[in-house]
Amino acid sequence: MNALLKHIINTKLLWLLIFVPLVIVAAKLKPESHTQLFVLSVFAIVPLTVLLSHATESVAAKTGDAIGGLLNATLGNLAELIIALTALRTGQYMLVKASIAGPIVANTLFIMGGAFFLGGLKHHVQEYNKVSAHLHAALLLLATVALLIPSAIAQADSTTSAPFIHHLSVGLAVLLIVAYGLGLLFSLKTHKELFASVQHAERGEAPWPMAVALSTLAVVTVLVAMVSDIFVESVQKAAATFGMTPAFVGFVIVALVGGASAMPTAFSGARKNRLDLSVSIAMGSASQIALFVAPVLVLASYFIGPTPMDLTFWPGAVVMMLFATLTMAIVTNSGRSAWFVGVLVMMVYAIFAITLYMLPPKVQ
Repeated sequence: MNALLKHIINTKLLWLLIFVPLVIVAAKLKPESHTQLFVLSVFAIVPLTVLLSHATESVAAKTGDAIGGLLNATLGNLAELIIALTALRTGQYMLVKASIAGPIVANTLFIMGGAFFLGGLKHHVQEYNKVSAHLHAALLLLATVALLIPSAIAQADSTTSAPFIHHLSVGLAVLLIVAYGLGLLFSLKTHKELFASVQHAERGEAPWPMAVALSTLAVVTVLVAMVSDIFVESVQKAAATFGMTPAFVGFVIVALVGGASAMPTAFSGARKNRLDLSVSIAMGSASQIALFVAPVLVLASYFIGPTPMDLTFWPGAVVMMLFATLTMAIVTNSGRSAWFVGVLVMMVYAIFAITLYMLPPKVQ
């Protein structure tokens, strides 16, 4: 615990942790002050993500980049899952689906591209295990196909009954969860030697003891979920004021805020020449959302939602997820990266964000 307190005292950015209790109290006392809550939640999320970053790096230093990246992706997606469940209970299915598609695209293009760019600014050329990247790309392609089928059927045949789409979505959800579990078994157990890191990381700060790191991860994840919930509630009201659709809010804003916990670790890992950790976090988070979070939300809608949710997405979202997957499959083919590769990948994300802002999809 002394290591944690010392790190907070010596890192001025972590002094912003004072905003965490402030935003929670403000949300209770003045829930209608959406602009103030928005600003406070942003200042609260920043130091929490820094803490989450260092704790994850400490775990990864002892368990390896694959497990460390998986842990970061899981804890980061937990906040997004809580946000989506909140929207699910109120029947905001457009926001739920956008918060599924958005993080998939943001992780594969924005976070991955940012890691390539920032790492490339410090290192001329970086190498990483392309087998891991290709596995995640294959899992994402499987998930995209699973999302494409019910969406295509619903668009092509207007006479298709709603019960059929719901039953198909449940079957696909179970299939995706099984595929995700088998993927973990393959990468962490039966063929884990294929996913070893290929580069030598630079020596950074001394890692925290495992007990301190895991305790910090657990506490910070809960706080991130609480603050993120306040942020989403405030940004929804602001979105209505500025004329933004729930799709844009979920696809871009919620995705980037929800991915804030993954960004510091992915970016700092790339700067320290630990690009395998960055790949594991960014693409691992995307594949986890596609193959686990999305199916869980479909199944959960039968218990907590006003009506069952299906896996039909608007065509633009499916196209963006497909192109994001193909982009990363092509970019990671060589297992090497430089700063300009990151620029190109982030440009693809910028195209999607601008398009969605200018021409939002119709509400389903």
